[in-house]
Amino acid sequence: MRKALRWVLSLVVLIGAVGASGAATAAEPGTTGAKTGTSTRSGTGADHTGSTDIKDRLLAVPGMSLIEEKPYPGYRFFVLDYTQPVDHRHPAKGTFKQRLTVLHKDTSRPAVFYTSGYNVSTTPSRREPTQIVDGNQVSMEYRFFTPSRPEPADWTKLDIWQAASDQHRIYRALKPIYGKKWLATGGSKGGMTATYYERFYPRDMAGVVAYVAPNDVVDKEDSAYDRFLAGVGPKECREKLQAVQREALVRREPLSAKLAAYAEAEGYTFKTVGTLDKAFEAVVMDLVWGFWQYQPAATACGQVPDAATVTDQALFDYVDAVGGWSSYADQGLSAYTPYYYQAGTELGAPTIEQPWLGGLSRYGYQPPRNFVPREIPMTFKPHAMRDVDRWVRHDARRMLYVYGSNDPWGAEPFRPARGAKHDNHVFTAPGANHGATVSQLVADEKAKATQRIQAWAGVSTPSAKPLAAYDKKLDRRDVRREMTLRP
Repeated sequence: MRKALRWVLSLVVLIGAVGASGAATAAEPGTTGAKTGTSTRSGTGADHTGSTDIKDRLLAVPGMSLIEEKPYPGYRFFVLDYTQPVDHRHPAKGTFKQRLTVLHKDTSRPAVFYTSGYNVSTTPSRREPTQIVDGNQVSMEYRFFTPSRPEPADWTKLDIWQAASDQHRIYRALKPIYGKKWLATGGSKGGMTATYYERFYPRDMAGVVAYVAPNDVVDKEDSAYDRFLAGVGPKECREKLQAVQREALVRREPLSAKLAAYAEAEGYTFKTVGTLDKAFEAVVMDLVWGFWQYQPAATACGQVPDAATVTDQALFDYVDAVGGWSSYADQGLSAYTPYYYQAGTELGAPTIEQPWLGGLSRYGYQPPRNFVPREIPMTFKPHAMRDVDRWVRHDARRMLYVYGSNDPWGAEPFRPARGAKHDNHVFTAPGANHGATVSQLVADEKAKATQRIQAWAGVSTPSAKPLAAYDKKLDRRDVRREMTLRP
C-alpha cells in the first residue's frame, strides 16, 4: 500500500488557465498516414506549412520536436518532445521538455489521451479504449519522471493541477490536427490522472475511462483496506500468505543476510530508506497487498509455499518474486521519486494494520517520506483529494470506472454522481486484479461499457464490440507491477 502514495493537489483551482501557447490552428484535414510517410486527404484544410503529412503537421506545432518515428502496420508512431512551462501559473519562469508519443491512425478518427501517471513507453502500444473506438492515441509522460523533468527540479511544481495543465496544453496544441472527439484514459495512477484532468479541465474531453483508480480521500483513515484484505480470495489462501509473511519476519536474520549479499552483488544501496533492515521490512510488509494486486489468484494461491517447511532460500525467492527485494534500494526507488513525493504531498498512501504479524514489525507501514531523498522537502495537503472526491461525487459527467474484485486498490474507489444526466458508470470485473479491463466484465456490463465509450467518442455501433481487431503486440496488457504497491 505504501506505493499507493501517489496523488493529490492544492485546492487552487484555476480551471481553464494556460492555453496552448502557439498551438497549431489548422482545419482538420482527415489525413491517413501509412508507415511509409504518405497520406491521403478526405477533408479540407491544412496547417500553415501547407503539408497534409501527419509528421509535418505535428512538427508545425510550436514547441514540438521529433525524437524518432517507429513503423507499425496500419499506423504511424511518433516519439516527441513538447516544450511546457515549469509553472503554468507563471509560464515565463522557465520551461522543460515533456515526452509524449502519438499513435496515428487517421485524423477522421477520435483520439484517446492516455497517461500511466509515470513514464511513457516509446514502444507502439494501444490502450483498450483506443481499440474500442479504433482511434488515434496520444500518450503523455507525467511531469518530473525522467526525462520529462525540469533542471533544476523545483519539486513544488509537481502537483496534480500542474500535471492536468500539461495535459490541457497538449490537447489544445493537437486538437486542430485531431479534430474529432477525445477521451481521456489511464490505469491506476493513470486513472487518477485522467480523473484529475477532468476535474480541472472538464470541457476538454468527451468522456473519461479510468481503470483501477484508487481514491484515498482521507489519508489517515485506511480501515477500508484492512476490511478488504480480511475478506479477499479464499480463506485458506489468505492464511497461507499471512503465515509466509510472518515467517519472513521471524527469519529476519538469515533472510537479511541473503539480502545483504544480493545487494552487494548487484551494487544496491539503502541511503534513502536509511538501512538495509528498513528496506527488508518494507518489502516483507508489502507481500500480502502485492500478491492480491498482481497475482492471478486462481493459480497463484496454489504456489504459496508452506511456511512451516519452506527453506530460507525458497522463502527469500518467493518474497522476491512477489515484491522484489530491490524495490526499496536507492536504485529501485530513484525512478519513482516523483510518485512517492506526490503520495506524501497530495495523493495519500494507504496504511494497513496486518494484525497477524503481532509484534514482529519494527517500523510499521513506512510513510512516503521514507522513500524520498531528505533534501527534497515535503508537506502534505489534505484538501487536494477531498476536493477531487467532492467534485466526482456531485459534478462529474461521462466518467466510467473499471475495478477488479481482487484488487486492494479498489477498496477506496471513486463514486461518481449518479443519474441519467451525469452518464457515469462504475463496473467491477469479477476475479480481476489491478489489471482489470472492460473485456473482463460480465457480458452485459462489457456491452454497456463498450457502448458508452463508443457513444462518447461519436462512433456508436449496434454491436457494442471493439471497432479494431485485437493485435497481440499492440494490445498486450502487461499488468505485472514495476514496484509492488504503486498504483
